[in-house]
Amino acid sequence: MARNKSLPKKLRLGKAKKISGNVPTWVVQKTKGKVRWTPHSRRHWRSQRIKS
Repeated sequence: MARNKSLPKKLRLGKAKKISGNVPTWVVQKTKGKVRWTPHSRRHWRSQRIKS
């Protein structure tokens, strides 16, 4: 990927990074461990690309 990125690409990458974080601990406790991750956090950087 280019070192110099366009603003829309940067915004998409930033959003993907925020989404891919862990679920808060209180959510895991409230759902009794049934919810441990979001579908977004299952994305792998090498196998799934973000639209450019």
